[in-house]
Amino acid sequence: MQNPSDTPITRFLRLESAGGLILMFTATLAIIIANTPLAVYYNLLLDTPVEVRIGGLEIAKPLLLWINDGLMAIFFFLVGLELKREMVDGELSDPKNIILPGIGAVGGMVVPAAIYLAFNVNDPQAVDGWAIPAATDIAFALGVLALLGSRVPLTLKVFLTSLAIFDDIGAIVIIALFYTSKISITALVFALVCIPLLYFMNRRGVASRSPYILIGVLVWIGLLKSGVHATLAGVLLALFIPMKDKDNPDVSPLKSLEHDLHSVVAFFVLPVFAFANAGISLIGITPDVMLHDVSVGVALGLFLGKPIGIFGLCSLAVVLGWVKLPKNMDMKALFGVSALCGIGFTMSLFVGSLAFEETGVNLLFDERLGIIGGSLASGLLGYLVLAKYLPKVDKTG
Repeated sequence: MQNPSDTPITRFLRLESAGGLILMFTATLAIIIANTPLAVYYNLLLDTPVEVRIGGLEIAKPLLLWINDGLMAIFFFLVGLELKREMVDGELSDPKNIILPGIGAVGGMVVPAAIYLAFNVNDPQAVDGWAIPAATDIAFALGVLALLGSRVPLTLKVFLTSLAIFDDIGAIVIIALFYTSKISITALVFALVCIPLLYFMNRRGVASRSPYILIGVLVWIGLLKSGVHATLAGVLLALFIPMKDKDNPDVSPLKSLEHDLHSVVAFFVLPVFAFANAGISLIGITPDVMLHDVSVGVALGLFLGKPIGIFGLCSLAVVLGWVKLPKNMDMKALFGVSALCGIGFTMSLFVGSLAFEETGVNLLFDERLGIIGGSLASGLLGYLVLAKYLPKVDKTG
């Protein structure tokens, strides 16, 4: 019998927490391999050319970019499904639940970006990385919360998840507006022509997954060839997946698809992405490298910018009486979870690859060093604050 307390949000949080722990393992494994004689094989694997050709259509990329452009499109598809569900039938469908995490997300993006720019504004190449510390890795953050067990109230997890959803919306907008290469109008028109087809199927109540997936792949190919980042195809496709099946009102195509994808993303897509992108060699590293403006800007943007931005704006809103803290949350818990949001990892690595790898600027090592350092420090700070101030669990009763 299903536990009555096993709601969609609790299942989501449990799965995300487990996925965060797997992410920690795969990221650590990549760093270890990158600093051993196995590093040559690691690099050969990621540089392996993979080509798909159908007639005159050719997509040829190294394995790393298939992971970053292809697998991550599945991740963004899941993000889009979660966004739509939350807006239509979830925590974010109630305006009262939107205000506080929305305010926090704004502060959590603006302040880290400002700190990064303060260090790199005079470097025309490095300045492209301004959005790297603006992201939050929900899986990693919930993974740290999982270490505190039942001491963490559900409202705290929901607040963190809601804030991360707004953070994802911000990241999607940033990628669409600022991280696109030279635009091919023909390919972009091809992708956009597919959108009315998705809309038509949605309005007609088509519940089968296959036609949506087929057209979604075409949108992905069009965006990939257009210069607009291909992962945005996942978000676009998700917006047209129907919430309800007209022929079977008890079944939600969107929720069932989201449920089926969660395990794939949490235990395959994101760990593979982390393994492919977290491997940096620390051999021969010098203080000058560690104190590079990109590394410092990213690390401080995550470690200082996130808690300052999130806690600062949220506490100001509470003091001014605009909103109230959720039940079972106080200012100390708010600060702890604000610090946890400095774990940027997956999204930060992704934005960093767009900012530097695809533009040919050789700053990937510096941004990855900053991401890993800032994320580790943020996770440790958030954990210590919450471990100290969350109520102890009475195990005697």
